[in-house]
Amino acid sequence: MRELSIDIETYSSKDLTKSGVYAYANAPDFQILLFAYAFDDEEVRVIDIARGEKLPAMVKDALTDKNIRKTAYNANFERTCIAKYFNLILPPEQWQCTMICAAELGMPRSLGQVAEALGLSEQKDRAGKACIDYFSKPCKPTKINGGRTRNLPEHDIEKWEIFKVYCIQDVVVEREIKQKLSRFPLAESEQKLWEYDQRITDRGVRVDVVMAQNAIKFSEAHKAKCTELAVKLTGLENPNSVAQLKKWLSERTGEEFDKLDKKTVGRLLETMTDPIVKKVLSLRLQMAKTSTKKYESMTNGVCSDGRIRGILQFYGANRTGRWAGKMVQVQNLPQNHLNDLALARKTVRDGDYELFDMLYENVPDTLSQLIRTALVPSDGRRFIVSDFSAIEARVIAYLAGEQWRQEVFAKGGDIYCASASQMFHVPVEKHGVNGHLRQKGKIAELALGYGGSVGALKAMGALEMGIPEEELQLLVDSWRDSNPNITAFWKEVERAAINAVMDKPTQLKCGILFYKKSGILFIKLPSGRSIAYARPQLRKNKFDRDALTYMGINQSRGTWERIETFGGKLTENIVQAFARDCLAESIIRLEDKGLEINFHVHDEVILDVPKGASSAKEVADVMGEPIPWAKGLLLKAEAYETEFYMKD
Repeated sequence: MRELSIDIETYSSKDLTKSGVYAYANAPDFQILLFAYAFDDEEVRVIDIARGEKLPAMVKDALTDKNIRKTAYNANFERTCIAKYFNLILPPEQWQCTMICAAELGMPRSLGQVAEALGLSEQKDRAGKACIDYFSKPCKPTKINGGRTRNLPEHDIEKWEIFKVYCIQDVVVEREIKQKLSRFPLAESEQKLWEYDQRITDRGVRVDVVMAQNAIKFSEAHKAKCTELAVKLTGLENPNSVAQLKKWLSERTGEEFDKLDKKTVGRLLETMTDPIVKKVLSLRLQMAKTSTKKYESMTNGVCSDGRIRGILQFYGANRTGRWAGKMVQVQNLPQNHLNDLALARKTVRDGDYELFDMLYENVPDTLSQLIRTALVPSDGRRFIVSDFSAIEARVIAYLAGEQWRQEVFAKGGDIYCASASQMFHVPVEKHGVNGHLRQKGKIAELALGYGGSVGALKAMGALEMGIPEEELQLLVDSWRDSNPNITAFWKEVERAAINAVMDKPTQLKCGILFYKKSGILFIKLPSGRSIAYARPQLRKNKFDRDALTYMGINQSRGTWERIETFGGKLTENIVQAFARDCLAESIIRLEDKGLEINFHVHDEVILDVPKGASSAKEVADVMGEPIPWAKGLLLKAEAYETEFYMKD
């Protein structure tokens, strides 16, 4: 099959980082400036659309020719922009994304970083960023530039020629990356899943724009009210200033305060007796809460048809292959616990701030709980929301062969109660006998399944939940004693990975295969997909033991560097990747049944279904169907119907 490699440079008054590509391309002034392309190994050419050049007929025909595969780095951008600008229908099955090919091999997501990581002879032209800032974004009007709000090619021809070279170079680099990775072709199952993902992404989800805009207004009104009251109570010019407030608190209480973050203020509220100080600290918390960021992301990203698109990034999490959130970040939306959620939502939508302020003591917290509800189904439809029940707990029990856990799932039991019962050797029932132990079972399940210890329990909030610090090590020991097969599995996984790095391929009883090829450690999953760790090496760790390391992106710094790992972390990668592949099976099955998914979150799918069609039971049954490559895995899903997105 012939290939057409593409890179484009564009202009829009929308901020791409805030709005996402769909709203960016939806802007009235959106334009493709440059279109660089190459067929197969032919010379790269650039079409200067901004200066009147036309796309050659053979290129335009190729864009819709199903016998020519289109490739690009982050192909969603090119496909979306080209479809919009030339008014074309561009089916994702005719495209392949080089960024996804790289991500599947554990590479960075950035084109420049991938080129560096692979040590390519061709590198991304760094001079291009200045050109993007100059030509692709609105400019600030000044006397020097004659008050214009946009830079055109004629305003700096020399820079424009540099921009054209930059555009050409991106195709050169993308094509070399593609060539370098060709010995590891993207798994057919992943290409197919990407195509489903693109159709779901193109569909998007409807936003209740009126409600989102009112929520932003409510937040601003409440912040102004809190600020006014704080000024009255403190006499400060700006009570939002940490420096001013710390000084006021010191003068009022006679104590010194190093910081006033959320945790510190929360502790002070518990210990302070001065009612004025308590009120000011409470106002501080409410003024600092950023409850509108996600509402703003929704309104920034919404297209002219009232839908937001591109809120999920395929293969956003390297190695596990899980989706990552974009813009609205649906993976970490606040939970809703309000009993009168529908009333609170209606009050915001009606724009009645006075009533809302009267009904709900903590306005920012209530607005946070309502964020999910701003995502709504299409007219004449309702959401069906379905999620796997305890998917990671089921998968790790399945892979490690922890039989007592399998029996709990087979009988439909509560794993948190069962875990507590196993740990403390007494019956535990939710809201029943020894029910207080369920919380300890839950925190142990969430924190300890991947080799975590006391530190993991603390990070999960064990102390805040009232578990005494002296009990934490006992919890760790009890959980591990109760789960000997899982504990042994961490060590088996680590040994298998180290063996593979030493060129001794190893397969575990559960069917997972560890092997090294061309400088990459692969962990092949039962689904057929592999997790990849680039340039693995054994290095001495701080305990002077051989530890597995690999090249990856440091999540806090965003840099490509050597990272150390261990059996528990590898197990977590395997389990989450396995669970992701279970979700992928459900996505394909549901879509093939004609059920339209708007978006999904970890192990949950949100479908936009006509009223009177399908049912929560049908969706849950599809989610819970056995998977051929996971024989014996006890899947279970639950589902509910709702008029707006929420947690049931």
